[in-house]
Amino acid sequence: MGGPYAPKTAALGGRPTKDLDVPICAVFLFLFAAAGAGHMTIFQRNRKRGHKFIPSAVSFGFCMSRIGANVIRIVWACYPTNVSLAIAAQIFVAAGVLLLFVLNLIYTQRMLRAAFPAFGWSRPLSWTFKALYLIVIITIVMVITVVIQSMYTLNANTHRIDRDIQLYGLTYFAVVSFLPIPIVLAILILTRFRYVEHPGTGSWYTRAFIILLAGCLLCLGASFRAGTSWMNPRPVTDPAWYQSKACFYIFNFAIDWTVVMIFLVSRKDKRMWVPNGSSKVRHYRIGDVAESEKHGAEASPEQSQIIVSAWNQQEEKDGKALA
Repeated sequence: MGGPYAPKTAALGGRPTKDLDVPICAVFLFLFAAAGAGHMTIFQRNRKRGHKFIPSAVSFGFCMSRIGANVIRIVWACYPTNVSLAIAAQIFVAAGVLLLFVLNLIYTQRMLRAAFPAFGWSRPLSWTFKALYLIVIITIVMVITVVIQSMYTLNANTHRIDRDIQLYGLTYFAVVSFLPIPIVLAILILTRFRYVEHPGTGSWYTRAFIILLAGCLLCLGASFRAGTSWMNPRPVTDPAWYQSKACFYIFNFAIDWTVVMIFLVSRKDKRMWVPNGSSKVRHYRIGDVAESEKHGAEASPEQSQIIVSAWNQQEEKDGKALA
């Protein structure tokens, strides 16, 4: 065990240079700083009005992670032979985007619960989403560990194991980024002729379009990273076209900034807001949630099922009336 050793295979984006990478990273620094300021401003204004929307703070945190990734890449361009900086840059680029994957899944879960409360609030489905988030955390820890380990060993078998784990991680992240797309499409198909009562502002279809658009962009970036990683490794002196700097910035920072701006401009804090305490009563009806919070009551599973059944009966009546 020694090192760190410089990698012998080409990676997406390659080694940064002062002439090309520093100006590009500086532009993305400004863009992510502006986006982060917008999300934090919205979060603070909503917080003062008692309108808690944690995803705005998470989006701000994502922007800060991307600022850190660009700063490290600029420093790496100034010290191109520093392998430790190369490790840090690779980790920051890979880890930050997971926040957007989780946010889009959370928005998808909220639509699912609003459309089908009995199913959306069921224990099995709730635990399924929690398991997805937990596996995301475990996987990114595994990926970070093997990235660091691969730089500190020359053992061929260890490199093979590290590569296998990285391929698993990138593939899993691509699957997670894709999940909102089929789920939201299924929701739209199944609720086409049903009345759906949902909190927040804006139309039901506009919310679905925003999630689908963000999901397609995130899936594009994650699938590109996973697909190119599955290709046979190439020497660091002979990178493939898909490992160019243009592909690196487009399928990483450009897509990420576009998604975070979609969340900002579309005002997700209004469209995807749910009443505080919804998890206690297991539904999104504002009046009932407020009443439960007022009396400090937490609905039992039996009470929640009764509430959901009554809501579903009312939805059927409203749907027939609209028809």
